[in-house]
Amino acid sequence: MAPLALVGVALLLAAPPCSGAATPTPSLPPPPANDSDTSTGGCQGSYRCQPGVLLPVWEPDDPSLGDKAARAVVYFVAMVYMFLGVSIIADRFMAAIEVITSKEKEITITKANGETSVGTVRIWNETVSNLTLMALGSSAPEILLSVIEVCGHNFQAGELGPGTIVGSAAFNMFVVIAVCIYVIPAGESRKIKHLRVFFVTASWSIFAYVWLYLILAVFSPGVVQVSKDPWMLPWCIACRPSYLGVLLWRLPLLREARPDSPHPLQHTAGDRPSPRSSPSPPCRSEGTLVFKPGETQKELRIGIIDDDIFEEDEHFFVRLLNLRVGDAQGMFEPDGGGRPKGRLVAPLLATVTILDDDHAGIFSFQDRLLHVSECMGTVDVRVVRSSGARGTVRLPYRTVDGTARGGGVHYEDACGELEFGDDETMKTLQVKIVDDEEYEKKDNFFIELGQPQWLNRGISGDGDRKLTAEEEEARRIAEMGKPVLGENCRLEVIIEESYDFKNTVDKLIKKTNLALVIGTHSWREQFLEAITVSAGDEEEEEDGSREERLPSCFDYVMHFLTVFWKVLFACVPPTEYCHGWACFGVSILVIGLLTALIGDLASHFGCTVGLKDSVNAVVFVALGTSIPDTFASKVAALQDQCADASIGNVTGSNAVNVFLGLGVAWSVAAVYWAVQGRPFEVRTGTLAFSVTLFTVFAFVGIAVLLYRRRPHIGGELGGPRGPKLATTALFLGLWLLYILFASLEAYCHIRGF
Repeated sequence: MAPLALVGVALLLAAPPCSGAATPTPSLPPPPANDSDTSTGGCQGSYRCQPGVLLPVWEPDDPSLGDKAARAVVYFVAMVYMFLGVSIIADRFMAAIEVITSKEKEITITKANGETSVGTVRIWNETVSNLTLMALGSSAPEILLSVIEVCGHNFQAGELGPGTIVGSAAFNMFVVIAVCIYVIPAGESRKIKHLRVFFVTASWSIFAYVWLYLILAVFSPGVVQVSKDPWMLPWCIACRPSYLGVLLWRLPLLREARPDSPHPLQHTAGDRPSPRSSPSPPCRSEGTLVFKPGETQKELRIGIIDDDIFEEDEHFFVRLLNLRVGDAQGMFEPDGGGRPKGRLVAPLLATVTILDDDHAGIFSFQDRLLHVSECMGTVDVRVVRSSGARGTVRLPYRTVDGTARGGGVHYEDACGELEFGDDETMKTLQVKIVDDEEYEKKDNFFIELGQPQWLNRGISGDGDRKLTAEEEEARRIAEMGKPVLGENCRLEVIIEESYDFKNTVDKLIKKTNLALVIGTHSWREQFLEAITVSAGDEEEEEDGSREERLPSCFDYVMHFLTVFWKVLFACVPPTEYCHGWACFGVSILVIGLLTALIGDLASHFGCTVGLKDSVNAVVFVALGTSIPDTFASKVAALQDQCADASIGNVTGSNAVNVFLGLGVAWSVAAVYWAVQGRPFEVRTGTLAFSVTLFTVFAFVGIAVLLYRRRPHIGGELGGPRGPKLATTALFLGLWLLYILFASLEAYCHIRGF
């Protein structure tokens, strides 16, 4: 943060206002007496500090230059220390969420035969828990800061609350996603599973800031009305991915089950097919069918000549004609004058299509996707040959890495050829799977088929001799009979954990109580952990050694820097109490208290160095209040097999910040001033500039995430080292550009709109 502080100090250099700058907006309702001194509507910050919600003004209020520098250092160090405290309490907060969402209940299942069995299911749906508790809880600092600032400043809109929410959105969209991309282990990737849900949440997270501009600058410029502001709250509920997921995923299933509600169709034998081009004329065959008394059905046999030459499908016709009726004395034609005893009715013409079976074959896998257990040892994959099996064909194949790695890490590489003999329609290839006893494993690799090679050649020209028209036609037909690959020429193999291994671990966790694994169960344990110097987390050696590692010098330094917070937060109820809800509630209250202190420190730091509140909120306060979002998304990115929770937390938090953060605070203020008979006014400033800047950068970020879904990268998060570092640098660069342009616009170095 030190470089950012230097940037902030550098921006304090006097700069003339931009020509044509906007005229001051109307004054806020009942402002303080010295509001003229603290107005941030101009191009310069104010050096006169005002009392905060919790912290008073540092007297005297007009210090010397040396005292100002010393105070700025004290405020900055205090802010950093508060950020450290927020990160520690955020760890407790995430542990509480894990315990809450891991709660299970027993259900009784009655089978069709009347037998009953008892099973356990999780009470919280995984998607709902990640996108409600996580997004709403991690957004608590921004929401509380906005409410505290409005209520603590005579129900007037300040600069820190809205500025923090806009800055937090940029931090979440760029920095948090950059962290999630970078922390994925090497060679792994995370991909969004429900892409349409991501499109909706991302759109709403961007539209939230467009809506903020509309209600402040278009619908009722500079005024927030009671009839308009509460609409932010139901919109927040409507944009939750947990609800949208139900709407978006049930409708396609209904359309798949009943695509168009078609009317029943009846096929009548004897319908004439569309004529084929130049069919080969069949040999003429004719005869007579005799129906004896009582017979209602007869069969006729027509010989089909089978050859070994590939040909296009051909057809011929069978026609019924010359009906004659006879008796015991013989056959005779019916009398012309009397009523006939029998007649021919439609269909009189049958079309017989000869399907050629001399094609060399279409080669493909039986399925597109194959799930295997890592304890299988060897997986057998079937390759089928359809639409003909003429001749000998060699079919190359090879394995391709996905999230699973070959070379004996997750599976053994396989590469070779399958040889299909004449009339052989199926072959089996084998791939060896490595069993590493990993819990909740879900890695994948691919098996690809190469171009088949036909060992029987077709017609070829003699040297430079030009082929005749008949030979050209024969060659064309022969080329059509060559072996080809079918649609399923690439098989995805997903390696999952052993069912027995997972079942054993699940039973152990169930008996042990999950709160003991991911949380704490007593205050005594929490205080012991707080005062104990522990070694930093490091991965165990590959040989499986579990020797206790001694703390390093850095561990001791970090312990003494954080021991105050550790001991203080040890007073938070353990996660075992009230199934984690006590820890969850107290953690949010503590985060709110720290957020209020951060807001006061940031305001005092800004007025001490002359930094505008809007710039201070976008840079420093937003960075501190977004720490819970960073921890929540990082944990979700590392633990989940897909990127829905980590990225969904970002888009969900951004929508919550506007619709709920500003919605609650401004609703309270709007109601208060409505009771007083006056409007609640909010300075819009150059809100259009900030919204446009954020929207453009957000679309760039979303486009990059969608591009990372290409196969050579594998997903939105992680991937190969090169693309991962490049994407991380790009997102960090977008954030730095955002705060740079926002700061230049705030100090009138560039003109906003």
